[in-house]
Amino acid sequence: MALNVKNTNYSGEVLETLLTLAATGNEIVEKGLLCVIPNINKAVSIPRIKSGKMLQKRNKNPQLANSKGDFDYSEKQLEPHDMMAFTVFDPIAFEAVWRPFQPKGQMVFRELPAEVQNKLLEELSKQVTFELGDLYVNGEYGDDATKLMNGILTQAAKDTDIIIAESAETTMLGRLKALRKAIPVAIRNNPALRIIMSINDFDKYDDELTAREAKNTSETDVNAMRYKGIPIETLAAWPDDLIVATLCSPNASSSNLFAAVNLSDDEDVIQIDKLAPASELYFFKMLMKADTNIAFGEEFVVLDKRAVPVFKKATAGEG
Repeated sequence: MALNVKNTNYSGEVLETLLTLAATGNEIVEKGLLCVIPNINKAVSIPRIKSGKMLQKRNKNPQLANSKGDFDYSEKQLEPHDMMAFTVFDPIAFEAVWRPFQPKGQMVFRELPAEVQNKLLEELSKQVTFELGDLYVNGEYGDDATKLMNGILTQAAKDTDIIIAESAETTMLGRLKALRKAIPVAIRNNPALRIIMSINDFDKYDDELTAREAKNTSETDVNAMRYKGIPIETLAAWPDDLIVATLCSPNASSSNLFAAVNLSDDEDVIQIDKLAPASELYFFKMLMKADTNIAFGEEFVVLDKRAVPVFKKATAGEG
């Protein structure tokens, strides 16, 4: 069964509150770093338009042949994939140790107490939200049962227009300098621009700032989460040694990161019932759909210093 009772030291009473393990949740959504498009059952496209240079010398009688510049329209697709959470458990596993599960009344009419339902539902929802947070960043879609959807990094790796920064530096300061230099000037001062990195990488950056100059924060405090005025966002699901600069916002007009879902609160809608009319087992079931993508590769700047980098410039002989 999905409910396992381990290493219990029960000898009388058990704390009334059931403690649950802390989880980070779906940070990329909670921090407002991408635009979530709800109510998408099948697919949705992100419409994009680019224009060429248009200014020219004045002509008092312009003709068709004098036309300069054009508009290029294209789309990026988000196609949410089905996934679910389904787990079965036996409430009797807790009967011997936790008061809310201890028998009350006739056994055949006993129901799962509401307070127990709520606590287990809370834990299930928290775990699913945590897993979604990782999928939104690192997910891959495929035939394997664990490949549920494509995350932002998977989609970005397919885009040939992304900007790849390079640096031989081992310090975070050196890497951030190279990353910023590669950011197009058109978005360098955009208020939605963010630098995204792992928590471990920010800790390195913070240590470097603290050790470098007396004017920076002391060892007892944390330095400001920004570089050259650009805010830094950290995600627990983000890989170490990978830094990205892009436009981040919950609004479609100012974001470069998108997610499409069936309903924005699918992870909070959970069915709970007996597995079968004559069964003593209960099940929790949750259904959802999700996918992610980036709008413009030209607004996605990445510096990948992992041992096996996914983002790297093509060399001679590569496609």
